[in-house]
Amino acid sequence: MFGLGSKNIGIDLGTANTLVYIEGKGIVLREPSVVAKNTQTGEIIAVGSEAKEMIGRTPGTIRAIRPMKDGVIADYDTTAAMLKYFMEKTVGNSKPAAMICVPSGVTEVEKRAVIDAARVAGAREAYVIEEPFAAAIGAGLPVMDPTGSMVVDIGGGTTDVATISLGGIVSSRSTRMAGDKFNSAISTYIHQNFNLLIGERTAETIKIQIASASVEKAKEIESMNIRGRDLVTGLPKSIDVDAEDVSKAIQEVVQNIIVAIKETLEETSPEIAADVIDHGIVLTGGGALLKNLPEVISDATKVPVFIAQDPLDCVAIGTGESLKNIEVMRKRR
Repeated sequence: MFGLGSKNIGIDLGTANTLVYIEGKGIVLREPSVVAKNTQTGEIIAVGSEAKEMIGRTPGTIRAIRPMKDGVIADYDTTAAMLKYFMEKTVGNSKPAAMICVPSGVTEVEKRAVIDAARVAGAREAYVIEEPFAAAIGAGLPVMDPTGSMVVDIGGGTTDVATISLGGIVSSRSTRMAGDKFNSAISTYIHQNFNLLIGERTAETIKIQIASASVEKAKEIESMNIRGRDLVTGLPKSIDVDAEDVSKAIQEVVQNIIVAIKETLEETSPEIAADVIDHGIVLTGGGALLKNLPEVISDATKVPVFIAQDPLDCVAIGTGESLKNIEVMRKRR
């Protein structure tokens, strides 16, 4: 527990992970966005890391669920309970003002759901900031200057692409092709080609260890031994999977992200396009760590591509930094 009075907080409420940033302290919490519930009583059994350990391993009476789907709230009550747990863990019983990030493509109804959930969880007041804008702030891009910047935030549920200038988003795209889609593409491929059923966590481990955005470069990566359930015999089985095969499995998702980047660039003015060529495209989010992704995007767009310094933390840092402008938000309201 952090004794921090009524400090304002920034929350990166992600599909895969939730990060909490406290004014003057930085990131104080980083936990999976997972909740384990008793299906009969509705009681919350575990939240965060403890709940993630239970995925795929629970008895019939307990379900480990991710209440966020594709960057938005899929289960309102469970999301509010999860937020309450994280806020109590970081700021105790104080009632902070909260800044929460949302994907750039969300509707007003989805924004309202996030604000309401934060208030139910204990926030005195709540505001939302668009994810790519927060990512750009966290990556240290000059968002307030009259110069164009481009950020691609590849999270668990959504990939947000935006060009930014003079403190606002000029053009943006939000696609539900992101980390979770990489995982499901890998699971489907192994199911279809090896008759092996693997869990969500195994698919994620495969993605992190051997998946590559470039099929050609994947030939240089060693194969990996994985375990699952044989769909023919129903018994446990282990096999070796080649990085090249895994990389072929995720190509459709990679190409969809590239299409979103190209469409965003096509909508920008020539001046901002010129700035993007000068400064490059900055990748943030966990998906930015996919092997060979910067090179593949750069080849497709003919623009330099860089990974931000702390890609996993950029959105949380940007959300926290934006707390400095909370007075502006209050006046707008």
